[in-house]
Amino acid sequence: MTSAPRGSAQEQGRSEYGVALFLAALGLLVIVQALLLPESRIVRGPVGPAVVPTVVGALLVVVGVVLAIDVKRGGRGEPEGGEDVELTGGTDWTTIVMLAAAFLANALLIESLGWVFSGAILFWGSAFALGSRHYVRDAVIAFALSIGSFYLFALGLGIVLPPGILRGIL
Repeated sequence: MTSAPRGSAQEQGRSEYGVALFLAALGLLVIVQALLLPESRIVRGPVGPAVVPTVVGALLVVVGVVLAIDVKRGGRGEPEGGEDVELTGGTDWTTIVMLAAAFLANALLIESLGWVFSGAILFWGSAFALGSRHYVRDAVIAFALSIGSFYLFALGLGIVLPPGILRGIL
């Protein structure tokens, strides 16, 4: 059995079939999960909680089938030319590790410090990882974003984020 050379039309077709299969399988999973949703007592009319996920799942299945038919007929996606993408460049692992550290710090500190401080660490750390070197300005913006999002969730959505050490103050 011979394998197709990397990047050949035969290999590209197999990968596109994989995408089609993934989309169809994801659609079936969404449909099954939607049908398992419990019926709500507050439903009025024919639209229940499962309608939108069922429609989205069905559309995913349709897109997967249409993509598979297109690939079978010879349709191929074009490789990305990359207007702003340097295709020969490597991965900037330093940035990825710093972003992961900011997210991990947020996850570890959110209960003890609260959202305002852990969110500020997340926002400030993300700005630093992405290249900003205006430390004080970024810290002020990070705290403004975390306090603003805290109150947006609390007042706008009715979801109380962990207050942490600011319990009773916020």
